[in-house]
Amino acid sequence: MLILGIDPGLQKTGWGLIDTVSSSLRFKGCGLIKPPTGLAMAQRLAFLHEALAEIIRTNQPDRAAIEETFVNSNALSALKLGQARGVLMAVPALFGLEVAEYAANTIKKSVTGSGHAAKNQIQMMVRRLLPACGPIGADEADALAVAICHAHYGEWNKSTTKSKSAV
Repeated sequence: MLILGIDPGLQKTGWGLIDTVSSSLRFKGCGLIKPPTGLAMAQRLAFLHEALAEIIRTNQPDRAAIEETFVNSNALSALKLGQARGVLMAVPALFGLEVAEYAANTIKKSVTGSGHAAKNQIQMMVRRLLPACGPIGADEADALAVAICHAHYGEWNKSTTKSKSAV
C-alpha cells in the first residue's frame, strides 16, 4: 500500500511517500511544496492545491495522512495554517483517498518511541527506518514520519474518512 504523508505549512509543506509490503516499509519519494513568496493567500492555497494534486496524479498513492495542527498562541497564524491544512486534506479526498489525521505526539511516538522527540531525533529515526531516503530536511522527515505513523496505526484510526469522488 502506497501511503502519502503530509506535513502542512504555508511557507513549506513537506510530503513523503512510503510503500508498505508485509511488515516492511520502503521509501518511494519526498519533497517540499514551496509557494513563491509574495503571493496573496488565495493564490498560495491554489498553489498548494495544484502542487499536491500533481504529486497524487504522478504517484497514485492508496492512502493519505496529515499531521493535526496544535493550538498556537498566535491566533492569526493558527487560522492561516488551518486554511492550508484544509486545502491539503481536500486534495487527496477529491482523488478518492482516505485521509487520516494524527496528533504530533502520536507521530513522534510511532517513529521514535517518545511523544516529545525533537526534530533531529525524528530525522535520525526516519533515516534509520527508510535508509534509501538519504539526507532529508525536517519537513520531509516529518511528512515521512506521518506516513510511517499511518502504516503503524492506520487500520485502527477512528478519524479516517473516505471520499468516493475522483478528480
